[in-house]
Parts: sequence; structure tokens; C-alpha cells
Amino acid sequence: MINLKELLSLESCWERLEKTDKPILIYGMGDGCLKLMKELKKRKIPVSGIFASDEFVRGHYFEGHLVHRLSEIEESAVKNGYDFIILLAFAAGYQELITKIDDLEKKHLLLMPDTAVIGGEPFLKEHLNERYNDFESVYSMLEDDISCNTFESVLKYKITGELKYLRECTTTTDEAFENIIKLGTNETYVDLGAFNGDTVLDFVERTNYSYKEIYALEPNKRNFKKLLKNTENLKHTRTFNCAAWSENTTLIFNTGGGRQSQVSKKGIETQAVSVDSILNGKKATYIKYDVEGAEKEAIKGSMQTIKAHSPKLCVAVYHRLFDMIDIPLQIEKINPNYKFYFRHYPYYPAWETNLFCVNS
Repeated sequence: MINLKELLSLESCWERLEKTDKPILIYGMGDGCLKLMKELKKRKIPVSGIFASDEFVRGHYFEGHLVHRLSEIEESAVKNGYDFIILLAFAAGYQELITKIDDLEKKHLLLMPDTAVIGGEPFLKEHLNERYNDFESVYSMLEDDISCNTFESVLKYKITGELKYLRECTTTTDEAFENIIKLGTNETYVDLGAFNGDTVLDFVERTNYSYKEIYALEPNKRNFKKLLKNTENLKHTRTFNCAAWSENTTLIFNTGGGRQSQVSKKGIETQAVSVDSILNGKKATYIKYDVEGAEKEAIKGSMQTIKAHSPKLCVAVYHRLFDMIDIPLQIEKINPNYKFYFRHYPYYPAWETNLFCVNS
């Protein structure tokens, strides 16, 4: 059972910022900074400045603030005898950058308020209270101690903004594949959000190129070209320049770079298909969902496959505010025979938290 009393007793990052008398400085620019500034403004919490790593500063301004170098900020603090609070406004997904942030955190109070990838609203303690029964239901479904620890630690991070809670529950992709997914040599893999083919190539390496079939979907045209090139020599591989959805239709997608293609009010028309329509009754043994906030719709489009064949599932549960409870409950309703696991991979913030489902 989740210790609700303990979680609600934690001081939230917003409570902490509202009562501090230390200067608050945002580290980083772009969309993450804008989301933080919006929430700080709403709460009437003043921002003392913005800074970036030394190599990115060119004497420019962001949202009316001169962007300082980190070294300038630290030199000024030492000279004038004060300390400051850092709000981290960019994601870190590789070890060199994670280590840099960890080292900075040893010298200064550093917080990373959690905001949803889609929507941008922060997670609040009130959300935990409002939907406690759902959080408790999902927690009771979890299969092992690592999953329970991950679930609670991610919630603690979401409340406090303290990265130590993510470090406490971080595991590796190898651990998940070895102990949960356990790929065989006759897999049919459906990769939803295949990007440039990196997860397809990881799959074939883990199966030692012994698999039955691969279906890879990627809506972004630039990414799709890379996907085609990177998988052109793979056998039994079908690629689709489509989005994964609940039905076959046309959607409007933005054209953001990298992995950030998502349903939007503005963008380009993109074909969307359901997994069930692509497979047409054929068996899938493993499906990966990382579709930038469309996970629930993509799962709807896989309902017949999930019911009939109980494929192993890996689902990103961090794009929307309540994905980590809504998605497990959705899948459990479709197929109650699954065992459920949570894992968090090395990443700041909690944007690499994944749900794994395997047939019991």
C-alpha cells in the first residue's frame, strides 16, 4: 500500500520556492524554461535570472533576461556571499550530462519541477489526493519490489522536484529485457514511434537477428527516411510512415525535430493507423509504445491484439500528467492476465519511466 501520509508530508518544490529568500535562477532556455516561468509567474515567485552552460552563452537575452554564464553566477555568489536555488529547465538523457548535473547539485540546491511533456502542467500533491484510489490500484498491481520502489520514487520526485528520488530507482534497459521482456528467437515486434530505427536495431541485436517479423511505425518524414536507411538490410521488416492511433484516419501532426512528432492543432496531415488493422488478426509477441502522448489511443487501436495474443508490452508512461495510472488501468481492463512492472531508465526528469506488461 502506498504511504499516502508520507507522500503528502513531503514539502513540494513549489512550497519550497514560495517561502525561500534565496535568488531563484533558471538553468536553461527554450520550452522548459517557458513552462517554469509560466508557473512561477502564476504563483508570484520572482525569477532572479537565467543562465546556461558557458559554451552556450553569446550575450543574448531570453524572455527579457540576459542569459548569464554559470561561471559568472558562481563567481558573483562567492564574491557577494550568497547562495542561490537552481531550477533545471532542460532534459538530460546521457551520462556525461547527468553527471554534470549531479556535480552541480552537490554545490547548490538544485530542483527540477516536474511538468508533463504534453500540456506542461506540473504534478501537485493535490493530484495524488484527488486520485489516490487510482494510484493505490496501480500500486497493488505491481509485480516486484523494484516496480513498487520506482512507482513511489517517481511520485516523490514529482512532488519535490528532487533528482535524488530518480537516482534511487534508476535501472538499465538490459535489466528490463533480461528480467521482464525476455525476448525469444521467434518474436513479432511492433515498434510504435520507431524514430530513426534505433529501437528496431536494438531489438534485432537482442534477438541475435533471429526473429519472425518487424512492423515499424514513424510519422515524421525526416525520421522515417532515416528509419528506412537504417533498416534496409533487415529481413522481414515492414515500415510505415504513419502514426499509431485508435483507428485508421488522418491526423494533424507538428513537424518538430527529433522524437517530438505529436498530434497538434497545427502542422501537416499525417496518416494514422491502428495496430489491429496492420496485423489483421496476425499475432504480435512484443509491442513498444512511445508515441509522444498518443499512447492511450494507440493502445485502443491494439485492443484485439492484446486480448487475443497477450503480447509483451513496453509503454512510455510520462508524456501526460496521469499516464502512470491511466495506462496501466486501461491495459488491465483490456487484458487482466498481465503482470505489471515499472522501470525508470537514466534520465532527468522522469521522462524515461516505462510500464512493462507480460502475460502471467
